[in-house]
Amino acid sequence: MSTMPLVQVHGVDDVRIDQVGIPSPGPADVLVQVAACGICGSDLGYIAQGGLASQGAPMPLGHEISGTVLSMGERVQHLTAGQRVTVNPMANQRSIGNGGREGAFSPYLLVRDAAIYRAAVLPLPDAISFEQGAMIEPLAVAMHGVRQSRVQPGQAVAVLGAGPIGLSTVVALRHLGIDNILVADLSARRLGVAEQLGARATCNVAETDLAEMLKQHHGVERLMGAAVPGTDIYIEATGVASVLTQCIALAKQGAGVTVVGVHKEPIELHPLNLLIKELHLTGSMAYSDEFPAVIEMLASDHVDIMPLVSHRFALAHFEAALACASDPNHAIKVIVRP
Repeated sequence: MSTMPLVQVHGVDDVRIDQVGIPSPGPADVLVQVAACGICGSDLGYIAQGGLASQGAPMPLGHEISGTVLSMGERVQHLTAGQRVTVNPMANQRSIGNGGREGAFSPYLLVRDAAIYRAAVLPLPDAISFEQGAMIEPLAVAMHGVRQSRVQPGQAVAVLGAGPIGLSTVVALRHLGIDNILVADLSARRLGVAEQLGARATCNVAETDLAEMLKQHHGVERLMGAAVPGTDIYIEATGVASVLTQCIALAKQGAGVTVVGVHKEPIELHPLNLLIKELHLTGSMAYSDEFPAVIEMLASDHVDIMPLVSHRFALAHFEAALACASDPNHAIKVIVRP
Protein backbone atom coordinates (compact mmCIF):
# COMPACT_ATOMS: atom_id res chain seq x y z
CA MET A 1 0.00 0.00 0.00
CA SER A 2 1.22 3.49 -0.82
CA THR A 3 1.74 5.66 2.24
CA MET A 4 1.88 9.35 3.12
CA PRO A 5 3.05 11.39 6.11
CA LEU A 6 0.39 12.57 8.57
CA VAL A 7 0.90 14.67 11.70
CA GLN A 8 -0.77 13.05 14.71
CA VAL A 9 -0.88 13.57 18.48
CA HIS A 10 0.04 10.44 20.43
CA GLY A 11 0.03 11.84 23.96
CA VAL A 12 0.84 14.88 26.05
CA ASP A 13 3.43 16.94 24.13
CA ASP A 14 3.94 13.94 21.86
CA VAL A 15 3.31 14.86 18.23
CA ARG A 16 4.75 12.81 15.37
CA ILE A 17 4.81 12.59 11.61
CA ASP A 18 3.46 9.08 11.01
CA GLN A 19 3.30 7.10 7.80
CA VAL A 20 -0.29 6.07 6.99
CA GLY A 21 -2.06 4.67 3.97
CA ILE A 22 -3.16 7.09 1.27
CA PRO A 23 -6.98 7.13 1.46
CA SER A 24 -9.30 6.33 -1.44
CA PRO A 25 -12.59 8.20 -1.75
CA GLY A 26 -15.84 6.32 -1.39
CA PRO A 27 -18.91 7.12 -3.53
CA ALA A 28 -19.72 10.34 -1.62
CA ASP A 29 -16.17 11.40 -0.72
CA VAL A 30 -13.58 13.81 -2.08
CA LEU A 31 -9.80 13.40 -1.95
CA VAL A 32 -8.04 16.77 -1.71
CA GLN A 33 -4.38 17.30 -2.46
CA VAL A 34 -3.43 19.73 0.31
CA ALA A 35 -1.63 22.88 -0.83
CA ALA A 36 -1.53 24.83 2.44
CA CYS A 37 -2.61 24.30 6.04
CA GLY A 38 -2.26 26.81 8.86
CA ILE A 39 -1.21 26.04 12.43
CA CYS A 40 -3.96 27.10 14.83
CA GLY A 41 -3.68 27.87 18.51
CA SER A 42 -6.04 24.97 19.12
CA ASP A 43 -3.46 22.66 17.52
CA LEU A 44 -0.99 23.74 20.19
CA GLY A 45 -3.67 23.09 22.79
CA TYR A 46 -4.42 19.61 21.46
CA ILE A 47 -0.73 18.74 21.64
CA ALA A 48 -0.36 20.09 25.18
CA GLN A 49 -3.31 18.04 26.43
CA GLY A 50 -2.43 14.89 24.49
CA GLY A 51 -5.32 15.10 22.03
CA LEU A 52 -8.98 14.68 22.86
CA ALA A 53 -9.98 12.12 25.47
CA SER A 54 -12.65 10.67 23.20
CA GLN A 55 -10.20 9.93 20.41
CA GLY A 56 -8.87 6.58 21.67
CA ALA A 57 -6.15 6.62 18.97
CA PRO A 58 -3.55 9.04 17.64
CA MET A 59 -5.30 12.29 16.77
CA PRO A 60 -4.67 13.78 13.29
CA LEU A 61 -4.06 17.54 13.17
CA GLY A 62 -4.73 20.25 10.60
CA HIS A 63 -7.99 22.10 9.93
CA GLU A 64 -7.11 25.37 8.13
CA ILE A 65 -7.05 23.98 4.62
CA SER A 66 -6.76 24.73 0.93
CA GLY A 67 -5.87 22.47 -1.96
CA THR A 68 -6.94 20.82 -5.20
CA VAL A 69 -9.54 18.13 -5.83
CA LEU A 70 -7.56 15.05 -6.79
CA SER A 71 -10.39 12.53 -7.13
CA MET A 72 -13.94 11.94 -5.94
CA GLY A 73 -16.72 9.37 -5.73
CA GLU A 74 -19.43 9.09 -8.36
CA ARG A 75 -22.03 10.77 -6.14
CA VAL A 76 -20.05 14.02 -6.00
CA GLN A 77 -21.54 16.17 -8.75
CA HIS A 78 -20.72 19.71 -7.64
CA LEU A 79 -16.93 19.50 -7.95
CA THR A 80 -14.44 18.56 -10.66
CA ALA A 81 -10.97 17.04 -10.58
CA GLY A 82 -8.30 19.73 -10.57
CA GLN A 83 -10.59 22.31 -8.97
CA ARG A 84 -9.01 24.61 -6.39
CA VAL A 85 -10.90 24.42 -3.07
CA THR A 86 -11.00 25.24 0.61
CA VAL A 87 -12.33 22.81 3.20
CA ASN A 88 -14.73 23.62 6.02
CA PRO A 89 -13.45 21.09 8.58
CA MET A 90 -16.66 20.99 10.60
CA ALA A 91 -19.25 20.94 7.82
CA ASN A 92 -19.25 17.18 7.16
CA GLN A 93 -19.79 16.35 10.86
CA ARG A 94 -16.37 14.59 10.98
CA SER A 95 -14.39 17.28 12.86
CA ILE A 96 -11.40 17.26 10.52
CA GLY A 97 -8.26 18.04 12.54
CA ASN A 98 -10.40 18.58 15.62
CA GLY A 99 -10.77 15.07 16.98
CA GLY A 100 -11.92 13.27 13.84
CA ARG A 101 -10.21 10.55 11.82
CA GLU A 102 -8.69 12.92 9.26
CA GLY A 103 -6.26 15.83 9.43
CA ALA A 104 -4.74 18.13 6.84
CA PHE A 105 -1.09 18.25 7.88
CA SER A 106 -0.55 15.70 5.13
CA PRO A 107 -0.24 15.67 1.34
CA TYR A 108 -3.78 14.25 0.96
CA LEU A 109 -7.01 14.76 2.88
CA LEU A 110 -10.11 12.62 2.61
CA VAL A 111 -13.30 14.64 3.04
CA ARG A 112 -16.02 12.11 3.77
CA ASP A 113 -19.64 12.57 2.63
CA ALA A 114 -18.87 15.70 0.61
CA ALA A 115 -21.75 14.80 -1.71
CA ILE A 116 -24.12 15.07 1.25
CA TYR A 117 -22.48 18.03 3.00
CA ARG A 118 -21.69 20.28 0.05
CA ALA A 119 -20.50 23.09 2.29
CA ALA A 120 -17.56 20.91 3.35
CA VAL A 121 -15.60 21.52 0.14
CA LEU A 122 -15.99 24.94 -1.47
CA PRO A 123 -14.45 26.19 -4.73
CA LEU A 124 -11.79 28.88 -4.52
CA PRO A 125 -12.09 31.76 -7.01
CA ASP A 126 -8.98 32.32 -9.10
CA ALA A 127 -8.34 35.59 -7.25
CA ILE A 128 -7.74 33.72 -3.97
CA SER A 129 -4.34 32.09 -3.49
CA PHE A 130 -3.82 28.81 -1.66
CA GLU A 131 -2.36 30.63 1.34
CA GLN A 132 -5.38 32.92 1.44
CA GLY A 133 -7.55 29.82 1.10
CA ALA A 134 -5.94 28.33 4.19
CA MET A 135 -6.79 31.55 6.06
CA ILE A 136 -10.52 31.26 5.33
CA GLU A 137 -11.14 29.10 8.42
CA PRO A 138 -9.65 31.51 11.00
CA LEU A 139 -11.23 34.44 9.16
CA ALA A 140 -14.58 32.66 9.46
CA VAL A 141 -14.04 32.39 13.23
CA ALA A 142 -13.41 36.13 13.33
CA MET A 143 -16.34 36.96 11.06
CA HIS A 144 -18.66 34.93 13.29
CA GLY A 145 -17.41 36.81 16.34
CA VAL A 146 -18.05 40.14 14.64
CA ARG A 147 -21.55 39.05 13.70
CA GLN A 148 -22.20 37.87 17.24
CA SER A 149 -21.15 41.30 18.54
CA ARG A 150 -23.96 42.94 16.51
CA VAL A 151 -21.64 45.86 15.79
CA GLN A 152 -23.19 48.70 13.81
CA PRO A 153 -21.61 51.24 11.40
CA GLY A 154 -20.16 54.20 13.23
CA GLN A 155 -19.56 52.35 16.48
CA ALA A 156 -16.22 52.31 18.30
CA VAL A 157 -14.67 48.86 18.78
CA ALA A 158 -11.85 47.59 20.98
CA VAL A 159 -10.20 44.31 19.98
CA LEU A 160 -8.31 42.79 22.90
CA GLY A 161 -5.56 40.51 21.61
CA ALA A 162 -3.61 40.73 18.34
CA GLY A 163 -3.15 37.03 17.72
CA PRO A 164 -4.39 35.48 14.46
CA ILE A 165 -8.06 35.66 15.52
CA GLY A 166 -7.82 39.18 16.91
CA LEU A 167 -6.07 40.39 13.76
CA SER A 168 -8.57 38.53 11.58
CA THR A 169 -11.29 40.34 13.53
CA VAL A 170 -9.80 43.64 12.40
CA VAL A 171 -10.04 42.42 8.80
CA ALA A 172 -13.70 41.43 9.23
CA LEU A 173 -14.58 44.70 10.95
CA ARG A 174 -12.95 46.80 8.23
CA HIS A 175 -14.70 44.76 5.52
CA LEU A 176 -18.05 45.54 7.20
CA GLY A 177 -17.31 49.26 7.24
CA ILE A 178 -16.17 49.66 10.87
CA ASP A 179 -13.18 51.99 11.00
CA ASN A 180 -12.94 53.23 14.61
CA ILE A 181 -10.97 50.21 15.86
CA LEU A 182 -8.42 50.12 18.67
CA VAL A 183 -6.35 46.95 19.13
CA ALA A 184 -4.59 46.14 22.41
CA ASP A 185 -1.78 43.61 22.88
CA LEU A 186 1.64 43.11 24.46
CA SER A 187 3.51 42.62 21.16
CA ALA A 188 4.72 45.68 19.27
CA ARG A 189 5.16 43.56 16.15
CA ARG A 190 1.58 42.29 16.19
CA LEU A 191 0.25 45.77 16.86
CA GLY A 192 2.15 46.95 13.79
CA VAL A 193 0.35 44.31 11.74
CA ALA A 194 -2.96 45.49 13.23
CA GLU A 195 -2.24 48.94 11.84
CA GLN A 196 -1.40 47.45 8.44
CA LEU A 197 -4.75 45.67 8.46
CA GLY A 198 -6.68 48.86 9.20
CA ALA A 199 -6.80 49.48 12.95
CA ARG A 200 -7.07 53.20 13.62
CA ALA A 201 -5.19 52.98 16.92
CA THR A 202 -3.21 50.46 18.95
CA CYS A 203 -2.30 50.14 22.61
CA ASN A 204 0.71 48.27 23.94
CA VAL A 205 -0.67 47.40 27.37
CA ALA A 206 2.84 46.74 28.69
CA GLU A 207 3.57 50.44 28.29
CA THR A 208 0.27 52.33 28.20
CA ASP A 209 -2.92 52.33 30.26
CA LEU A 210 -5.70 50.78 28.20
CA ALA A 211 -8.51 52.78 29.81
CA GLU A 212 -6.81 56.08 29.03
CA MET A 213 -6.13 55.06 25.42
CA LEU A 214 -9.75 54.06 24.96
CA LYS A 215 -10.94 57.37 26.36
CA GLN A 216 -8.54 59.22 24.08
CA HIS A 217 -9.71 57.47 20.92
CA HIS A 218 -13.33 56.54 21.72
CA GLY A 219 -14.32 59.46 23.94
CA VAL A 220 -15.57 59.59 27.52
CA GLU A 221 -19.01 58.84 28.92
CA ARG A 222 -20.40 59.04 32.46
CA LEU A 223 -21.61 56.01 34.38
CA MET A 224 -23.06 56.83 37.82
CA GLY A 225 -20.72 59.80 38.01
CA ALA A 226 -17.59 57.95 36.90
CA ALA A 227 -15.75 58.56 33.62
CA VAL A 228 -15.62 55.45 31.41
CA PRO A 229 -14.46 54.90 27.82
CA GLY A 230 -17.04 55.52 25.09
CA THR A 231 -16.22 52.16 23.49
CA ASP A 232 -19.37 50.52 22.11
CA ILE A 233 -18.08 46.98 21.53
CA TYR A 234 -15.29 44.97 23.17
CA ILE A 235 -14.14 41.84 21.35
CA GLU A 236 -12.06 39.73 23.71
CA ALA A 237 -9.67 37.51 21.75
CA THR A 238 -7.00 36.69 24.33
CA GLY A 239 -8.54 33.91 26.40
CA VAL A 240 -7.00 35.59 29.48
CA ALA A 241 -9.37 35.84 32.44
CA SER A 242 -8.06 39.19 33.66
CA VAL A 243 -8.58 40.75 30.22
CA LEU A 244 -12.22 39.69 30.10
CA THR A 245 -12.71 41.02 33.63
CA GLN A 246 -11.17 44.31 32.54
CA CYS A 247 -13.51 44.59 29.53
CA ILE A 248 -16.52 44.20 31.81
CA ALA A 249 -15.12 46.72 34.30
CA LEU A 250 -14.42 49.34 31.60
CA ALA A 251 -17.70 48.93 29.70
CA LYS A 252 -20.11 51.83 29.54
CA GLN A 253 -23.85 51.46 29.86
CA GLY A 254 -25.26 49.43 26.97
CA ALA A 255 -21.85 48.29 25.73
CA GLY A 256 -21.30 44.84 24.26
CA VAL A 257 -18.60 42.35 25.22
CA THR A 258 -18.08 39.42 22.84
CA VAL A 259 -15.87 36.56 23.96
CA VAL A 260 -13.93 34.95 21.09
CA GLY A 261 -10.83 33.85 23.01
CA VAL A 262 -10.78 30.34 24.49
CA HIS A 263 -10.86 30.66 28.28
CA LYS A 264 -9.61 27.87 30.52
CA GLU A 265 -10.08 29.64 33.84
CA PRO A 266 -13.29 30.96 35.42
CA ILE A 267 -13.80 34.61 36.25
CA GLU A 268 -15.82 36.31 38.97
CA LEU A 269 -18.77 38.22 37.53
CA HIS A 270 -20.97 40.31 39.78
CA PRO A 271 -24.51 40.41 38.35
CA LEU A 272 -24.72 44.03 39.44
CA ASN A 273 -22.39 44.88 36.56
CA LEU A 274 -24.87 43.41 34.11
CA LEU A 275 -27.76 45.19 35.84
CA ILE A 276 -26.29 48.67 36.17
CA LYS A 277 -24.54 48.70 32.81
CA GLU A 278 -27.25 46.81 30.90
CA LEU A 279 -24.29 44.93 29.48
CA HIS A 280 -24.56 42.64 26.45
CA LEU A 281 -22.22 39.71 27.18
CA THR A 282 -22.01 37.30 24.23
CA GLY A 283 -20.00 34.22 23.37
CA SER A 284 -18.77 33.24 19.92
CA MET A 285 -17.72 29.69 19.09
CA ALA A 286 -16.08 28.83 15.75
CA TYR A 287 -18.50 29.63 12.89
CA SER A 288 -21.82 28.69 11.37
CA ASP A 289 -22.25 29.83 7.75
CA GLU A 290 -19.40 32.36 7.42
CA PHE A 291 -17.23 30.53 4.86
CA PRO A 292 -19.06 31.93 1.78
CA ALA A 293 -18.95 35.46 3.21
CA VAL A 294 -15.20 35.21 3.80
CA ILE A 295 -14.61 33.83 0.29
CA GLU A 296 -16.59 36.75 -1.11
CA MET A 297 -14.58 39.17 1.03
CA LEU A 298 -11.24 37.80 -0.18
CA ALA A 299 -12.36 37.66 -3.81
CA SER A 300 -13.40 41.33 -3.71
CA ASP A 301 -9.70 42.29 -3.82
CA HIS A 302 -10.36 45.13 -1.36
CA VAL A 303 -8.52 43.50 1.52
CA ASP A 304 -4.94 42.29 1.87
CA ILE A 305 -4.65 39.60 4.54
CA MET A 306 -1.10 38.54 3.70
CA PRO A 307 0.46 40.53 6.59
CA LEU A 308 -1.13 37.82 8.76
CA VAL A 309 1.12 35.13 7.28
CA SER A 310 4.48 35.41 9.00
CA HIS A 311 6.16 32.06 8.27
CA ARG A 312 6.04 29.12 5.88
CA PHE A 313 7.40 25.61 6.41
CA ALA A 314 7.52 22.33 4.54
CA LEU A 315 5.70 19.43 6.21
CA ALA A 316 9.04 17.69 6.83
CA HIS A 317 9.97 20.62 9.10
CA PHE A 318 6.77 20.47 11.13
CA GLU A 319 8.64 20.42 14.45
CA ALA A 320 10.30 23.73 13.56
CA ALA A 321 6.95 25.11 12.40
CA LEU A 322 5.40 24.24 15.76
CA ALA A 323 8.23 25.88 17.65
CA CYS A 324 7.80 29.00 15.56
CA ALA A 325 4.01 29.08 16.03
CA SER A 326 4.46 28.71 19.80
CA ASP A 327 6.35 32.02 20.03
CA PRO A 328 3.81 34.89 19.91
CA ASN A 329 6.57 37.47 19.74
CA HIS A 330 8.00 35.85 16.63
CA ALA A 331 5.11 34.41 14.63
CA ILE A 332 1.56 35.28 13.67
CA LYS A 333 0.15 32.71 11.26
CA VAL A 334 2.43 29.83 10.30
CA ILE A 335 1.55 28.04 7.07
CA VAL A 336 2.64 24.46 6.35
CA ARG A 337 3.00 23.53 2.67
CA PRO A 338 2.82 19.72 2.26
